[in-house]
Amino acid sequence: MRSRNFHVHLVSDSTGETVTSVARACLVQFEGVFVTEHTWPLIRTVGQIDKVAGAIELNRGPVLYTLVDPELRDRLREHCRRLQLPCVGVLDQAMSMLGVHFHSKTAMWPGRQHALDDEYFGRIDAMHYTLAHDDGQSTHDIDDADVILIGPSRTSKTPTCVYLANRGVKAANIPLVPNVPPPPELESASRPLVIGLTTDPERLVQIRRNRLRLLQEETESDYTDIEKVQAEMQEARRYYARKRWQSIDVTRRSIEETAAAIMQILAQRREARRGEVAE
Repeated sequence: MRSRNFHVHLVSDSTGETVTSVARACLVQFEGVFVTEHTWPLIRTVGQIDKVAGAIELNRGPVLYTLVDPELRDRLREHCRRLQLPCVGVLDQAMSMLGVHFHSKTAMWPGRQHALDDEYFGRIDAMHYTLAHDDGQSTHDIDDADVILIGPSRTSKTPTCVYLANRGVKAANIPLVPNVPPPPELESASRPLVIGLTTDPERLVQIRRNRLRLLQEETESDYTDIEKVQAEMQEARRYYARKRWQSIDVTRRSIEETAAAIMQILAQRREARRGEVAE
């Protein structure tokens, strides 16, 4: 199939994060299609909608929007009808269904999901904690974490922790280094959920070599020797089994998929603990 190029316009009365996430989740499913995204955040007046419409006419393409003001939605849709372009509110159907189920109307508050509430400040606190406890730092208060990720070097511990922090989860990570014992604080931690990460040794060698090339360092060493890396991964798996910690193979998982699996385990653990308290 020949490659094709398109324009897509993403219009939001808030940051544009929601509509962008939905659009990208859909666009990634189309092979051979190359899309230029035009993002229009904080659109809250009729004048702004009219300016966006002018830009859409210059680079014609479908429009996805998250707008809570009915007047702005109607005006944008009217512009798109005139231009004969599809225009879809990515939250409209879900909000309509929920409104019917709840027997309630929406508050019509742009950007409400980004309000500076307790949840927002919880995410900020989680991010600060995660950055301060990256790569084995500040282990003295590691028992305050919600999740501790451990694993050999380059098993995606840091980006997974940052993703979790953005969801309000305090996540620390500790590297497993051959012939170096883990910190004693990890052994004594009782509150956090500890997850061990594993991956395919051959893939890990390639990732490590690529990393060393970027740093312009020697790529041939025990760090990238396939037999050493295989032994390193086997020892990591044995260590997790001895400690009875759950493990996740990240070989074919994206950061988002790994984080989702961890959050599911964390939710199950919290539910089980609530059940124990109730009894």
